[in-house]
Amino acid sequence: MSTAAPRPSADNAVAALSYEEARDQLVDVVSRLEAGAATLEESLALWERGEALADRCQQWLDGARERLEAARGTGTADGADPADEDTEDAEASL
Repeated sequence: MSTAAPRPSADNAVAALSYEEARDQLVDVVSRLEAGAATLEESLALWERGEALADRCQQWLDGARERLEAARGTGTADGADPADEDTEDAEASL
């Protein structure tokens, strides 16, 4: 069984993708996997590519969430939502 080492150029290529590009490529990978026509080796390569693309999409979404929280002033250092603390304080005073 041969194992292919990760290709840095492939990782760099995924890291350079916009959210939309990564999402579109992920949709294509999923479609190809669902078709079931790929060999085992091709399926594994597609799966790995899909994982990298999904991670890239999640990075974009996490960054967008952080920017929104910063713009709204709702982010905290520990990741807790200050609105939750206000609700807890109000409930405690009842």
